[in-house]
Amino acid sequence: MANGGGSGGSSGGGGGGGGSALRMSSNIHANHLSLDASSSSSSSSSSSSSSSSSSSSSVHEPKMDALIIPVTMEVPCDSRGQRMWWAFLASSMVTFFGGLFIILLWRTLKYLWTVCCHCGGKTKEAQKINNGSSQADGTLKPVDEKEEAVAAEVGWMTSVKDWAGVMISAQTLTGRVLVVLVFALSIGALVIYFIDSSNPIESCQNFYKDFTLQIDMAFNVFFLLYFGLRFIAANDKLWFWLEVNSVVDFFTVPPVFVSVYLNRSWLGLRFLRALRLIQFSEILQFLNILKTSNSIKLVNLLSIFISTWLTAAGFIHLVENSGDPWENFQNNQALTYWECVYLLMVTMSTVGYGDVYAKTTLGRLFMVFFILGGLAMFASYVPEIIELIGNRKKYGGSYSAVSGRKHIVVCGHITLESVSNFLKDFLHKDRDDVNVEIVFLHNISPNLELEALFKRHFTQVEFYQGSVLNPHDLARVKIESADACLILANKYCADPDAEDASNIMRVISIKNYHPKIRIITQMLQYHNKAHLLNIPSWNWKEGDDAICLAELKLGFIAQSCLAQGLSTMLANLFSMRSFIKIEEDTWQKYYLEGVSNEMYTEYLSSAFVGLSFPTVCELCFVKLKLLMIAIEYKSANRESRILINPGNHLKIQEGTLGFFIASDAKEVKRAFFYCKACHDDITDPKRIKKCGCKRLIYSKMSIYKRMRRACCFDCGRSERDCSCMSGRVRGNVDTLERAFPLSSVSVNDCSTTFRAFEDEQPSALSPKKKQRNGGMRNSPSSSPKLMRHDPLLIPGNDQIDNMDSNVKKYDSTGMFHWCAPKEIEKVILTRSEAAMTVLSGHVVVCIFGDVSSALIGLRNLVMPLRASNFHYHELKHIVFVGSIEYLKREWETLHNFPKVSILPGTPLSRADLRAVNINLCDMCVILSANQNNIDDTSLQDKECILASLNIKSMQFDDSIGVLQANSQGFTPPGMDRSSPDNSPVHGMLRQPSITTGVNIPIITELVNDTNVQFLDQDDDDDPDTELYLTQPFACGTAFAVSVLDSLMSATYFNDNILTLIRTLVTGGATPELEALIAEENALRGGYSTPQTLANRDRCRVAQLALLDGPFADLGDGGCYGDLFCKALKTYNMLCFGIYRLRDAHLSTPSQCTKRYVITNPPYEFELVPTDLIFCLMQFDHNAGQSRASLSHSSHSSQSSSKKSSSVHSIPSTANRQNRPKSRESRDKQKKENGLQMNRIMPIPEEHSNQAHEYPHG
Repeated sequence: MANGGGSGGSSGGGGGGGGSALRMSSNIHANHLSLDASSSSSSSSSSSSSSSSSSSSSVHEPKMDALIIPVTMEVPCDSRGQRMWWAFLASSMVTFFGGLFIILLWRTLKYLWTVCCHCGGKTKEAQKINNGSSQADGTLKPVDEKEEAVAAEVGWMTSVKDWAGVMISAQTLTGRVLVVLVFALSIGALVIYFIDSSNPIESCQNFYKDFTLQIDMAFNVFFLLYFGLRFIAANDKLWFWLEVNSVVDFFTVPPVFVSVYLNRSWLGLRFLRALRLIQFSEILQFLNILKTSNSIKLVNLLSIFISTWLTAAGFIHLVENSGDPWENFQNNQALTYWECVYLLMVTMSTVGYGDVYAKTTLGRLFMVFFILGGLAMFASYVPEIIELIGNRKKYGGSYSAVSGRKHIVVCGHITLESVSNFLKDFLHKDRDDVNVEIVFLHNISPNLELEALFKRHFTQVEFYQGSVLNPHDLARVKIESADACLILANKYCADPDAEDASNIMRVISIKNYHPKIRIITQMLQYHNKAHLLNIPSWNWKEGDDAICLAELKLGFIAQSCLAQGLSTMLANLFSMRSFIKIEEDTWQKYYLEGVSNEMYTEYLSSAFVGLSFPTVCELCFVKLKLLMIAIEYKSANRESRILINPGNHLKIQEGTLGFFIASDAKEVKRAFFYCKACHDDITDPKRIKKCGCKRLIYSKMSIYKRMRRACCFDCGRSERDCSCMSGRVRGNVDTLERAFPLSSVSVNDCSTTFRAFEDEQPSALSPKKKQRNGGMRNSPSSSPKLMRHDPLLIPGNDQIDNMDSNVKKYDSTGMFHWCAPKEIEKVILTRSEAAMTVLSGHVVVCIFGDVSSALIGLRNLVMPLRASNFHYHELKHIVFVGSIEYLKREWETLHNFPKVSILPGTPLSRADLRAVNINLCDMCVILSANQNNIDDTSLQDKECILASLNIKSMQFDDSIGVLQANSQGFTPPGMDRSSPDNSPVHGMLRQPSITTGVNIPIITELVNDTNVQFLDQDDDDDPDTELYLTQPFACGTAFAVSVLDSLMSATYFNDNILTLIRTLVTGGATPELEALIAEENALRGGYSTPQTLANRDRCRVAQLALLDGPFADLGDGGCYGDLFCKALKTYNMLCFGIYRLRDAHLSTPSQCTKRYVITNPPYEFELVPTDLIFCLMQFDHNAGQSRASLSHSSHSSQSSSKKSSSVHSIPSTANRQNRPKSRESRDKQKKENGLQMNRIMPIPEEHSNQAHEYPHG
């Protein structure tokens, strides 16, 4: 006889029909009932009729082979093994069809009632109206009571329905909990089905002792209650009855109650619980786990696919283990549930190995229909699922902050070029240990090259895909705990204003999410910086900085007009370059030694306190091998400002921050560790390290100084807790306290104690010095009262008494020369007018642009050339050559600057270039506003390259070369110009003449670094050479905006570096001035006051010639260190580099006039006579007075003013032996030059832009 639900010896053992069956056999002695399922025998005490019946069944066993239901010892089952599956199925069918019949009957009766009542509806309505009009009160009252009763009844039903709807909806917390609980219990019921599937399909079980049956019963009671809530809340009961979830309940809940009643279990249709998986995506949405459309779609597809797969496997498991009813269940086979799952998968995928297949007719019939639907589902769902998984963001995770390690977020323009340049500078080995993790955030996944770059730096770099405009993505990268956020700009975009607008929106989004985050952003256009000031949380005092590429690029180029090659030197200083050693004695050897120098900051040792700046500077250079060029000075009111080479009037205070040029950050530590007691006799600077007495010396500092460091002057709180101080100042205090821990000071008593000490202790500075050293960091509006030795500010000076307060000569801050706005027509020169004008020592700006070109901001080029620390007669005349349509658009920002002219034309026209005397200019600048409008990067610089080559190929007549014969260099303050023995460059010839365009000083702006190879046809640079290693860049004749990329990392590590660079290249631009320009978009003129005139007293960059003057003796084989000390002691001039002829190292004379830059040479570096020395010179008050008297006594004042406009950049190749030997020879040469100049027509007054010489210079 076959086993019921599968024989115990079947190969599927453990499956649905894997239990043992009860076999009925006759026992000769005891006629007992044999139970193979439990492998035990039970004695029967029944009558003989039972024995005969058992024997009869045993006789017919080979014929009937009927299935017998397994039983347990505790549960009395039908001894004949009668199957009761129909009872379980009938309970479900009766429930479903009975309920459906009731719903349909109710709807039919309701419809018939509505139709029947509709016939007399109009008559009843008319009678109601008539009765209401004829009888005022009597008959209407019962009708009102009835309507109120109906309304009350409807209201009660509606409230119950609404309550049920709220309970099952996910709009409330109770509803969400109930929905999630139902889903979880459904999965639990499915798991119980998986467990019971290892038992026979139908078996006898005791409800009170079967734990799984009890749990399943509890689950189904809850499902029944939830079904009732859903039924009450349903608007359409018929559609509700036919829903999938309702059908699942019909075929799973009633059979459980039947099981309890019959004490037997039927696996049946419980597999339908798998259909509940379809709601998995809804549950995840209720829990706010799924938020994106792709994730919702992916979960939907997976849940539908898996639920269909499991449900179909359950049906196959049922019919295959039971057999066909019409075959008396004889054709069953033992299959486990998981074998059925495997069968359905190979069927859907059309593989069909044949190892498992359906034997029953019902199973095969189901497989026929399932193949049609399953194959379609497999072919459509699986590829879509794989596509969604494949399109899932690879970089969509969240950043996990590492304890003790800072991280920064970099966003904006993320490309291979921008990222590689940033990482190369940020992670440079010359920096101290960079314990900062870099998190890149971009909305586009990286390409393979960029991905490989990230993998190479995987220990310090992470990439996440997202946008800073999305608060969720900002939370992913932990922007609130980031040390800073850096925003990179696309320097090569076609629309700079749109790129700036995008970055400004990024700043707004980040600041809106976390207002305290420090942001450093790149900006392309100067006028767009004003929009950042509109952001309430933007605060440059807290470290927020905007690096304007146009401002700095044009500022660097402008400084090259004053000292050729300075742009290269400054660009190398804030870029991290590794030292490249070259053994051969070539110009590259000395250039690369200077390239390895960078700008660093460090606090000065207490051993320097009380010494003057030149003294400390000389000590650092000679003993510590460090070059200090500036300090951060804190005034009495705790305001800080950066002073570049302030002179010998300033004394170093305690805790002063110094700016150094050095090759390594470790070298700069010497300035902090230096101790006079321990290191005074040390000759090797490498041995200067932290000594033991330094802490003792600090502990013996006066209590007054310690209180000054620990307390804020304004609020009396500690500097770390003070809200009125900048984050940078607080950071400085933290650095000091790490080196020298302060004893705790009571915050409450801080202010009182400090005032007491202030009354008792003498001030560290005398009242006069306090008055001199006040002021805000680079803030003209805060009256930086540096009185110094300015004769204009000495009380009783005649120039103050005669100062014309009604004439506006400077802007309102006193930082720039200013004139009344001029119409553009008044400064336009025709070609003939320009040819007749005496233009010499001027600056020619060749600009390519048209009406549609983006503005490049020429104001940033003109402002450094109009800085107020130049006297008026020292200003170089600026001539723009380009499209008048483009220059009209720029003119609004240029009309307040003096000595500016425009020649409409094109820089490619040699006639226009000859008209502006380009061979007599001090510098020719080539710019283009059309560079970013070309897709091919190689052609972006075509106009600039063509213009440069055009100028270099020009030939000039020597007949007017005499004009430049008297081009003088500057005279250091305190020198007598009339004395040839004291003047450093007095009488030096610029060059006998320029007969070829190769010798014209040119600086060309490039967009694409690789295009630098086309500027010099005679160089031997490899096309793959980095820009800073090429000859045009080393010589200062080419400048690319890419060198400014390193400013991002330099500013992050030290925001003072950006302030110093701005101070050097912009001529005095400050945050206050930027706010003023943002308000009016133009400089505002102001009357001269002692405060504004004091702002002129600041140093500037110049070039010192060694061919003549007081330093001539050092120019012939002298040491650079001796020159450094002499210039610093005698004239307060700070030397920091050399501009040397390229072939100066050759023993044979060379005709090449190209020069290259040497940054911070060592002390013993040998000088040559043709060297030009980069130096920071003090403002010369006497130069203006002597020039004013000269202009009044000379008949050709305008011409002489024009001739001497090139007073700082003097690229001479004259032989040392050819310079005049005596005063008589120089006077004779001057007289000849004067006669030549009188023969040339002077500048017309309407185009000279200098109607008068200022009395004060």
